[in-house]
Amino acid sequence: MKNCLLLIAGVAACLSLGVPAAAAEPTIEIDAATRERCLVVLRNGLHGDDFWPAIHAAEGLTLGGYGAEVRQCLEPKLATEQDDQRRCGIARELVRAGDRSKSSVLLGILSSDNDHGHVHAAESLYKLNELGDGQAIRLGFAHTDNLRLRLMAAAALGRAGSPAALQVLRETLNDSDPEVARLAAWVLGRIGDPSDIARLKLRLSNSDDRLARAFFEHSLAALGDESGQQALTRNLTSDDATIRTFAATFAGDARMTDAASQLKKMLDDPHPDAAIRAAQSLLWMARKD
Repeated sequence: MKNCLLLIAGVAACLSLGVPAAAAEPTIEIDAATRERCLVVLRNGLHGDDFWPAIHAAEGLTLGGYGAEVRQCLEPKLATEQDDQRRCGIARELVRAGDRSKSSVLLGILSSDNDHGHVHAAESLYKLNELGDGQAIRLGFAHTDNLRLRLMAAAALGRAGSPAALQVLRETLNDSDPEVARLAAWVLGRIGDPSDIARLKLRLSNSDDRLARAFFEHSLAALGDESGQQALTRNLTSDDATIRTFAATFAGDARMTDAASQLKKMLDDPHPDAAIRAAQSLLWMARKD
């Protein structure tokens, strides 16, 4: 697929914080009807009963420039939610929507004796580019007995420039567990560099797990690889709803403006989270401020 610009991790790093695209980056035009349809999808998702799609919808609204209504909706929920994993999701989106004071919630959960929310807290801190004083995230990185926590801590530290953390992520691409390998790929697609293209292609060539292959392809796309972008375009019409959902998310990460027409079709996807992610990517790529 022809794409007007090959972008690497800087764009994806901005995406995770909801930072608007710079003027030099490619944008799309969406008409008023499409914008309204995106907002309907995201607002319905935000106020729906399915928790994590609601959190994804909050992200999409913030990326589209509607953070104020996200804060209004989520602030009361943070005060009543008891589950630490869900508290991480709420706090993360409140920070992304402009209330950085809520990063203390994430740091507190990561530092707590109850490990139920540790992975979610580390992942959220990575997405927000927030380390606090660094102590809790470094402890997470040292947890070799909890590989998912170590990977998410490595993501946060790697985004802050730690070569050791990036090395762990690159080594983990070769893990025999497809879920673990795809987590490493997911992060490298956002904070890696062009040298990771060869690593991802090699891992893709010896993987037969369908979802893991999609992650490798989407990360290649985010790093500007043309074959990865072609694969992502195909995955937008996958018969697997999970693959479609991640493809829609990565289309925005990669600033794949050529995917806009398919993303518009996905606003009516029968899988709600796929529609939410399509709306998110459309609004994100349409921002010019």
